[in-house]
Amino acid sequence: MKTELKFSAAVGAASELLVVFAVDHSTSKDKDAKPELALLTAESVLTAAAESVLTSGEFKAAANETLLLHAPVGLAAKRLLLVGLGKAAKLGVADVRKGAGTAVRFAKPRTIREVAIVVPEFETLPPGPCVRAIVEGSLIADFDPDIYRSDRKDQSVSSVTVLAGDSTHQAALEAAFAEGVTIAESQNWARSLVNEPGNILTPTELGARAAAMAAEVGLKCEVYSAEKLHELKMGAFWAVAQGSEQPPALIVTTYEPEGVAASSGENAGPVLGLIGKAITFDTGGISIKPADGMEKMKYDMAGGAAMLGAMRAIALLKPKVKVVSVVCSAENMPSGKAYRPGDVVTAMSGKTIEVMNTDAEGRMVLADGLHYAKQLGVTHLIDAATLTGACVVALGMVNAGAFSNDDETYGHFAEATKISGDKFWRLPEEDEYRDQIKSQIADIMNTGGSRWGGAITAAMFLKEFVGETPWIHLDIAGVAWMEDQKPWIAKGPSGTPVRSLVEWVRSYAE
Repeated sequence: MKTELKFSAAVGAASELLVVFAVDHSTSKDKDAKPELALLTAESVLTAAAESVLTSGEFKAAANETLLLHAPVGLAAKRLLLVGLGKAAKLGVADVRKGAGTAVRFAKPRTIREVAIVVPEFETLPPGPCVRAIVEGSLIADFDPDIYRSDRKDQSVSSVTVLAGDSTHQAALEAAFAEGVTIAESQNWARSLVNEPGNILTPTELGARAAAMAAEVGLKCEVYSAEKLHELKMGAFWAVAQGSEQPPALIVTTYEPEGVAASSGENAGPVLGLIGKAITFDTGGISIKPADGMEKMKYDMAGGAAMLGAMRAIALLKPKVKVVSVVCSAENMPSGKAYRPGDVVTAMSGKTIEVMNTDAEGRMVLADGLHYAKQLGVTHLIDAATLTGACVVALGMVNAGAFSNDDETYGHFAEATKISGDKFWRLPEEDEYRDQIKSQIADIMNTGGSRWGGAITAAMFLKEFVGETPWIHLDIAGVAWMEDQKPWIAKGPSGTPVRSLVEWVRSYAE
């Protein structure tokens, strides 16, 4: 998709589809109350063109509601699309991102290939973040997962023009636009990885694609396999990998900007570690999963994909902070070589783990990944993983779970989500929960002693391997894959939390 930012009035935009956002200003809770609709534009010609439907009651400006007008009076565009953003009192930039995505998803099946979107004008919507949100939402919406269909028809929108109108802050808006393109393309790149089937995207192939991306954007990348795991004594990671004929991949990418203090000494700056689980296919191992739904387990590498996507964006945005990513990739397969319930393995840190369930493999690979990142000099850790069904039970598919051992570090992340629009809910990691992972034969068990608090006991397991290092754990099991198509995004991989990771990293930049 070609994207362009223009500083011109919408009235003269000769586009196939001109998009303008609408809100409802009414505050009544009465369902039958007449809405008070308004377009988020100062161009009176746009309001005049839509006046009849704004007052007719057939369009209520509900979130992601659409209404199409052909040959709008006074406009150069062939069509005018109204996209609702909901109640004005609750309006935020995230609504604009979804609104832009809704417009592109509306255009795609209707063979509309040129779209122009008017930057909304509203007191709670700063123009810079809105410009960025529009281009992000547009690019994310254009992604479809049907790449292997022999009858696939390319319905991509060929161009999206963002109409900013006033050029008073042109440089700032151009910068915001460029950021949005970079971040959305990186998110889509991560989604393309998650979308691949397990027979194509093996751990080795993931490593190859990570290396190719790193070479393209200027990251240092090292991809290791079984020999390195044995050298580093990554017993937890290897336990998972050993059951598959496909070798594992330990993928380490590094971004080190010029002029940043070295990672040692009194004046050292932070070194941020992005740690990702990348199980390219998860059968559950010996504790095998039910057949129903197992095909989705190709997306069990979504956390690792998000880390790599974030690293791509970071390399292009160039924040002044060093970042190291460690992605642990393997298949979890049942075989004569697979690890078993009851086994005791020794992690890289020296901690011993009693294996209670081989389907709790994500925390095993992350245990060694987190410890290794600390060995590489990381001062702040964040991990992402499709880790537990328990988190989905607790939070559904709207919010992802978040845990942290440090309020200040988590504060950076909470602020990042205000920009990214991703939804996370912080859950506890109190010491009382540790009792549930105590083992009689080893230091800890890889699952809790009961089914209760499963997302928390998984986090407590990971906490054993971070020590005093400030750390955040993101359990994205419920949000990494869209189970249903939404107005603004296709069914399939979401790319969450690429945007949040990027903003978290940028919050530490000098």
